[in-house]
Amino acid sequence: MAAPSGRSGRRLWAALVPAALLCLAARAAEEPSTADFDVRPGGEVHSFSRSLGDYTCTFTYSAQGGTNEQWQMNIGVSEDNLLFSCSVWRPQGKSYLFFTQFKAEVTGAKIEYAMAYSQAAVGGQSDIPLKQEEFEITETTVSHREGKFRFELSKLMIVAKTPRDEL
Repeated sequence: MAAPSGRSGRRLWAALVPAALLCLAARAAEEPSTADFDVRPGGEVHSFSRSLGDYTCTFTYSAQGGTNEQWQMNIGVSEDNLLFSCSVWRPQGKSYLFFTQFKAEVTGAKIEYAMAYSQAAVGGQSDIPLKQEEFEITETTVSHREGKFRFELSKLMIVAKTPRDEL
């Protein structure tokens, strides 16, 4: 396509170029994000949070035993902007901490699918899901179920549906 010529064409390009750059910058800001963080024992409640555009994932927990463990949070938005995903996990597979509570919360979207695991798949091992009675899922949270949770957590996965703007 040829560039518009003449005075009105220059005005059109002057308006389109900044708009195109703004769109590219916004798209770059929505690239998937991975962040490392330490899960700390000691019985205190801690939170770790990441945002991507209008969406946020927050992991809140309390754990006992051992020393700090390195964990990761991965967040992303689908190319069509319809799904927001958040995973929180221990890359080494199994956590040796005893979790007294946990909650993962998403803002800006509603949970379509979520799962919690006592062991994450690494080195030939498989993901081992928690029993359904150990955790509960609402529109925006995945959390332990008091009295049913067996203190083991190594991975949480959430897929949430983003609000859809209708034209």
